[in-house]
Amino acid sequence: MSPSAPVSKRTTRTPSNPRGLRDLPFAVPEVTDAQKRRARRLADALDKQYPDAHCELRYTSPHELLIATILSAQTTDVGVNKATPGLFGAFPSPADYARSTPAKIEPHIKTLGFFRSKAKSVHSAMTAVVEIHGGQVPSTMDELVALRGAARKTANVVLGNAFGINDGFVVDTHVMRLAWRFALIEESERDDAKKIERRLVALFPRTRWCQLSHTLIWHGRRACPARGAKAHEHPICKKFGVNCPA
Repeated sequence: MSPSAPVSKRTTRTPSNPRGLRDLPFAVPEVTDAQKRRARRLADALDKQYPDAHCELRYTSPHELLIATILSAQTTDVGVNKATPGLFGAFPSPADYARSTPAKIEPHIKTLGFFRSKAKSVHSAMTAVVEIHGGQVPSTMDELVALRGAARKTANVVLGNAFGINDGFVVDTHVMRLAWRFALIEESERDDAKKIERRLVALFPRTRWCQLSHTLIWHGRRACPARGAKAHEHPICKKFGVNCPA
């Protein structure tokens, strides 16, 4: 690089943002090279174990994924997938939701927890998509988190899966649990999704954030549940599970 060439924000390193992650809206913790090497070995093992890992919410468009992710809060993906075919059939486009009302959305999702609040969130989010974004789901973090019902987790799901953008790391209950069991985080961080996300983006290459969230979630669902005496017996848990239950 010549002396006069500009320095990319994505490659500039600072003590609070190792690995050049200056475009993130938060400082990331410092991690050692040894920690990053171990994290990469874990990511490789999970990729090998779950080569087909993907988002298990069913959708055919960005707006369907956004809605499904809003509905998934405190509800299983299985439950959401049972409700969304009827919902998506009744409201094919964001404009259909915007023209409707929360009360008309509710019957399609009443099998889900907090369905009244979620109906309001879906209606509000789709109305904003139509009125502010021309009917297209936005593809930036700031625009997504401005929508009702869409915090960073939801935005990360949509960005990573609908647009292929790694702007953060999806942290759900499975990722929180496995981040602790695999000793990727510190004791003080284990119940704080924001701190966990910051630690994970510091440990893993940016290009792997979205896919790694899937492999962690798949491992949590299939091999390392919150409760289960044999959770520690999986080969990956044996190798990396410092804090796995005995």
